[in-house]
Amino acid sequence: MLTIKDRDLIKKMKKLLPLVFVLMLVAIVSRAQNADADKAAQYTKVITGRADKIVAKLGITDSAKYKRVLAIIVDQYRGINDIHDARNAQAKVIKEQAGDDKASATAKIKALDDELELKANNMHYVYIGKLGAELDVNKVEKVKDEMTYDLVRITYNAYLAEVLTLTELQKLQIKAWLIEAREHAIDAESSDKKHAVFGKYKGRINNYLSAQGYDMKKEGEEWQKRIKAAAN
Repeated sequence: MLTIKDRDLIKKMKKLLPLVFVLMLVAIVSRAQNADADKAAQYTKVITGRADKIVAKLGITDSAKYKRVLAIIVDQYRGINDIHDARNAQAKVIKEQAGDDKASATAKIKALDDELELKANNMHYVYIGKLGAELDVNKVEKVKDEMTYDLVRITYNAYLAEVLTLTELQKLQIKAWLIEAREHAIDAESSDKKHAVFGKYKGRINNYLSAQGYDMKKEGEEWQKRIKAAAN
């Protein structure tokens, strides 16, 4: 049998339970917020370091301008990440709720991708405009190249080394497509996606050269032979 003291203790515990629950909930929310803050701080550190490496190569001697350009690039990295994260989160929900209606899910995701492309294009033009207000044309081009791992130059030189008989017109077409690829790759969300953009354009270039009469498989094999011979 419970004593009066036991019953009083139980009453007190019942009164305290809601408070304990609230305190536990607050602690859980606080930990989640701290984790999110830590993640955001870490991401800011990463993109700031990435942007700083780019700006350091521009030869900017004015410290105030240096900081402005740095902030512009950091904001662009953050903005691109945000719109891609939002798209990916929405696409995940669509797929989870789709069930057997795959066609509807595909259509909805296509609409998300169209919206993403529109947002990315708008951000792109604003971004280039901001850079252009601070930097000359050559430095803006340098920023673009640095953001895309210098893939225009690397890929273009690779084609020159692979196909030794390219005409000047063919070289111009290859360079134009690679520059176009760079404009899209700037807005991609990751290194893999940036490389994938260039991969898509390399496919276009290879098809173009094949239509121009080149056997790209043979050209590639001969190029590898030259590379091996030069290494010996």
